[in-house]
Amino acid sequence: MDGESLERLAQVAELYYDQGLTQAAIADRLGYSRSMISRLLTAAREQGVVEVRIHHPLSRQMDLEQQLRHAFGLLEARVLARGNLEYPDLLRRLGVLAARLVEDLVADHMTLGVSWGTALAEMVGALRWQPRSVYVVQMIGSLGASAPEIDGPELARRLARNFGGRYATLPAPLIVDSEVTRTNLCDERRIQRVLDDAADASLALVGIGTVDPTLSSLVRAGYLEPRQLDELVAVGAVGDVCAIHFDQVGRLVHTPLTRRVVGIDYDHLVRIPRRLGIAGDLPKAPAILGAVRSGLINILVTDDAVAATLLRVAANDPVYPLL
Repeated sequence: MDGESLERLAQVAELYYDQGLTQAAIADRLGYSRSMISRLLTAAREQGVVEVRIHHPLSRQMDLEQQLRHAFGLLEARVLARGNLEYPDLLRRLGVLAARLVEDLVADHMTLGVSWGTALAEMVGALRWQPRSVYVVQMIGSLGASAPEIDGPELARRLARNFGGRYATLPAPLIVDSEVTRTNLCDERRIQRVLDDAADASLALVGIGTVDPTLSSLVRAGYLEPRQLDELVAVGAVGDVCAIHFDQVGRLVHTPLTRRVVGIDYDHLVRIPRRLGIAGDLPKAPAILGAVRSGLINILVTDDAVAATLLRVAANDPVYPLL
């Protein structure tokens, strides 16, 4: 569909959804039949000009939130009462819960760092329009064409648009073929400038990855083979934040693979004052535990089953976060 046709769909949709005109009133204004207006509204949804989101009421477990803050030294926590939600619905609700928190945290002229992932995409999609003139920076390299809707450049663009600000993307893949290539890329002026801007962020928005091959975003994106995850598991890795891998105690895991990652490093990430991680579902509990213990995140949005699991582990094995 060409740009002129999409603009017509947008015009009709704006009159119907934003201005509240009836289909008959729009037909009279634009000189179309009412049935044509109905078809154009249907086409607007099919072409993605209009997105409909149902905002279910969110039930939080505030007692678990308080316990998580105390047990792991978190600045903030949000815990969703999951109920019987399937995983895709869980991610959507976590995205909404995180979006409400982010709306409270973002201030005028703030710099935001963003990684990539499905949970982050859900959060970005749930944000409400709030002009803040922010600057959004992509913190780690891109997935490429495999999953553009959850990739860093797209999330940075959408975040900036939502807050009426500007954005910068990191023009590099997430994992390159050698340490030498990584060093050369990171020395390139534009990439260095973006990474410097990311390090100056006031709020980092990140997903929490797992080494479970059935759940790993890096495997789905084609960056890693399951055997490479096995190598990470063999040295104790349970998950990653911004492709920075760690074990369940929170200690960083270094392998030849991790030294080929293009993006913000541990030392710069942990200096960002607020680091918000979004993840849920019990299979991810070891990765979430490692993430909070590592200090890579200090704000957590998760579900009640994961929260209860983390608290049980902390009670039986009190290892403090590495800040």
